[in-house]
Amino acid sequence: MNFASDNWAGAAPEIIDAIVRANEGTAPSYGGDELSARVETRFSELFERDCKTFFVATGGGANGLALSVLTPPYGMVLCHEESHVQMDECGGPEFFTGGAKLLPVAGAAGKLTPAAVKKALAGFPERPPHGCPARVLSLTQGTECGTIYSVDELKAINAVAHDAKLAVHMDGARFANAVAAVGASPAEMTWKAGVDALSFGGTKNGCIAAEAVVFFDPALAQDFEFRRKRAGHLLSKMRFIAAQFDAYLTDDLWLKLASHANAKAKGLSQALSRLPGVEIAYPTEINEVFATFPDGVAEKLRQGGSFLYPWITPGDPADGKMHRMIASFQTQQADVKAFVEATRLALKSG
Repeated sequence: MNFASDNWAGAAPEIIDAIVRANEGTAPSYGGDELSARVETRFSELFERDCKTFFVATGGGANGLALSVLTPPYGMVLCHEESHVQMDECGGPEFFTGGAKLLPVAGAAGKLTPAAVKKALAGFPERPPHGCPARVLSLTQGTECGTIYSVDELKAINAVAHDAKLAVHMDGARFANAVAAVGASPAEMTWKAGVDALSFGGTKNGCIAAEAVVFFDPALAQDFEFRRKRAGHLLSKMRFIAAQFDAYLTDDLWLKLASHANAKAKGLSQALSRLPGVEIAYPTEINEVFATFPDGVAEKLRQGGSFLYPWITPGDPADGKMHRMIASFQTQQADVKAFVEATRLALKSG
């Protein structure tokens, strides 16, 4: 019963098959192959406009490199205090940007609001040369708390950012889960709502080390190709990332995988919420479930072979008692039922 992370899941069979096909024969290196060029065009088709897309190997690399072209080294990036760029990238954004400051902003359930962004900007005014000028707003979709921004919420918060002359970056490690949950188009969830650059994730949803950075205004890409090379993310055999995205986008596989994970997480959340003493901390809107258990229950679950992740963050409303469970495209109904039953027995023996 493994609900530790969707990163623990393997690759979807369609992705493996695509890699095997890409392995036949030879092809130009460093993205100069026909498949890479074709898949870059497919991203423009997916987002309904001319985009500039770059493939990289990791989500952290995608975020850091995207931010590096949206802010100067002396600039400032506003982000949620629980965001991945703030909590889980070991200073990667600061490294890739050459030292840009992250300004963590609080917000309920992993989400920022227009009011919170306005307040953060007002409380950190530009004081040249002493204060870092704000240059970017980084949003996470879906959030680190398993919630999602609606299209209207995105439009409202991004309007505030653009009024303040901030570019908007979206960390879309679980973008597929958010799109599948909302039902809006990828375009409506990004550039039509004011997003300038997207870190488009595939690895958490059935791919193997396949991420992309998408600029909705090609002019914003500037010198990204040089930054990617310098950062070590220009893979010599780029066709193997392109092959994954080729399969990922075919017949909406990316949304089918994400929808499966979302459904299993919602089923788990609903079943757990009916158990005495279990509290669901945030709305389960994508494939993440956040819950608190009575003392000792999580330990009993681990001892019985279940995998779940303790969740402690600056905005933790549960005083260190919260745990995160994540479903993946591989999660089966039997896994959900077994985890719920194990929880019920742990509560009973408590």
